[in-house]
Amino acid sequence: MEFRIADTFTDSLSRLTGDEQRAAKTTAFDLQVNPTGTGHGFHKLEKSKDKNFWSVKVNSDIRLIVHKTQNSLLLCYVDHHDKAYDWAERRKLETHPKTGAAQLVEIRETVSEIMVPVYKTQEFAQKPKPLLFKNVSNDELLSYGVPAEWLSDVRGADEDSILVLADRLPSEAAEALLELATGGKPRIQVPNVVIDNPFDHPDALRRFRVMSNIDELRQALDFPWEKWSIFLHPEQRQWVDREYSGPARVSGSAGTGKTIVALHRAVHLAKIHPDSRVLLTTFSDTLAKSLKTKLNRLIGSQPRLGERIDVYSINAIGSRLASAQGLSGKILPKNKLIEYIDFSSKSVEGHKFTSHFLLSEWDQIVDAWQIDSWEGYRDVARLGRKTRLPEVQRSTLWKIFEGVKKSILNNGFITESQLFAGLANLFDGNQQAPYDYVVIDEAQDIGVSHLKFFSALASKKRDGLFFAGDLGQRIFQQPFSWKSLGVDIRGRSRTLRINYRTSHQIRRQADRLLGPETVDIDGNEENRSDTISVFNGPPPDMRTFKDQDLEINAVRGWLIAQLAAGVSPNEIGVFVRSANEMSRAEAAVSAAGLKFKILDDHVETISGHASICTMHLAKGLEFRSVVVMACDDEVIPSQQRIEDVTDDADLQEVYDTERQLLYVACTRARDHLLITAVDPSSEFLDDLVGRAK
Repeated sequence: MEFRIADTFTDSLSRLTGDEQRAAKTTAFDLQVNPTGTGHGFHKLEKSKDKNFWSVKVNSDIRLIVHKTQNSLLLCYVDHHDKAYDWAERRKLETHPKTGAAQLVEIRETVSEIMVPVYKTQEFAQKPKPLLFKNVSNDELLSYGVPAEWLSDVRGADEDSILVLADRLPSEAAEALLELATGGKPRIQVPNVVIDNPFDHPDALRRFRVMSNIDELRQALDFPWEKWSIFLHPEQRQWVDREYSGPARVSGSAGTGKTIVALHRAVHLAKIHPDSRVLLTTFSDTLAKSLKTKLNRLIGSQPRLGERIDVYSINAIGSRLASAQGLSGKILPKNKLIEYIDFSSKSVEGHKFTSHFLLSEWDQIVDAWQIDSWEGYRDVARLGRKTRLPEVQRSTLWKIFEGVKKSILNNGFITESQLFAGLANLFDGNQQAPYDYVVIDEAQDIGVSHLKFFSALASKKRDGLFFAGDLGQRIFQQPFSWKSLGVDIRGRSRTLRINYRTSHQIRRQADRLLGPETVDIDGNEENRSDTISVFNGPPPDMRTFKDQDLEINAVRGWLIAQLAAGVSPNEIGVFVRSANEMSRAEAAVSAAGLKFKILDDHVETISGHASICTMHLAKGLEFRSVVVMACDDEVIPSQQRIEDVTDDADLQEVYDTERQLLYVACTRARDHLLITAVDPSSEFLDDLVGRAK
């Protein structure tokens, strides 16, 4: 007997209490071991129109809803008695007449009306809206997986009702309609071969999964909230399995599954190349730990596969390989670099360069490109640095940087860029590289020396490099030309379009911070204009207050309301622009009676605690509910960064990265987002709400 689990089951399971979840899981395990046993308390649901729906007793109140036939059992839903029965009475499992995919369909006649929330004035809301699918044929709508009984509702949908309607449709139909509504052309999933089983259709494979054993079922049930990290969308699968003719990149806005594609790509490479070793790497130790956890979950009962996939942060793998190769030198701490720059700057007279400018020029030009001569500095192309520097000024700067280099050498330090450049030179030569394939997540923030290093590691394989990232989330590195370093992704760069993590309302509002397209220095475009979210939620809440005390009190009330609505403390994140605003976040979370953990680059979220951190450290994290506090004028964009700009041409880069930083913070939210500020608020909030400036 085939034993399957539906995504609706894991969704409903995650909404139960901890004790209820444990009891439901135990019953599910028992069903898998003995699906036809008489001791499970099967009860046929006579009121359901689908006569194969049964309930299974978990305890005095909790019921599993299963779809049971002679040859199969499908876990569909779990809830308290009355809610579980109500769910089953309004659903049926059927094979779509056009696509041939299995679908759990809400029965149209059980829905009294489609309720549309109104967020505008009554006068404006009463104006007729154009019908979105007026000119789309029934046959085309059916080809997208729209159930036949819902065709009339789809034809009557406008921009207000489409989001509510989409919640009631199978996911492939909802995604297609949302894409049509935003001007896109949905892709129809056609099986490569003729299929006899409707559960084998690509559209069904992302909703229903066969459970082969107890370990596989336990894996699926233990992580219901992150099920999308295991179930790969068919559109993502093609970029995972493809054989590339050179370095490749997947991009996409926040929440589109870039990290998941990177994970599956690493596993795919290890599977098809059984003698190879794969490096999966990302920006920070915290993100690397998260990747490792998800990787273990993904490979499940294939531990030998995991032995050939190493997961480290970029700096961690650099340190390990440097130690193994005998490269000596202590990594230069940031405070020492600042000390050496200040000392050398004072020893060179006749200039007005600020410490901030000197530090950024060192990081982004001199150290990044490992320039070791006056001629090299004089002639370097300043990609990403807009400030124009005549030769006389460069000459003065080089005298300063020569002093910095001497201080670093005399004190036995090396910079991170030196370390990675040294490793790149080593593996570019005759030294055997320890990895055959490298998969890099959060690739938009890798530096020049990192790219040289990765290229050297994977130089022997034409598709040895695979990148996942979003130019719209670049918050650490200045842009530079990958092509100039021999990494050309033209023709092998794809943009993911389906957002699984962030509600339509949050994604749509956050996208206002960025343009519809971003282009890198090599001319590769990332278009986010046709991105769609697969679920809805309340609109983001943005509030401005007269003082900090009022802001803190309002955030306190919002957090208490989230807890009352069933959000767990560890599903809450609170972000601020910098350490200067951290006390406001701590005060609000404490006032709400929440335990919290202040995150740094080496600390993960912990159970029972809310998380507080700066926007920079929020990268890669995700929470059901997020507060972005202290979005005041002169806080974001950072007034200090603006004042340190020495040339107006560099000002746009500051604004772009600050805008992208706020975008990163907002898109950490899945369901609920609160943004607060003390008057006067950041000019970026005008963009978020669409106010004219």
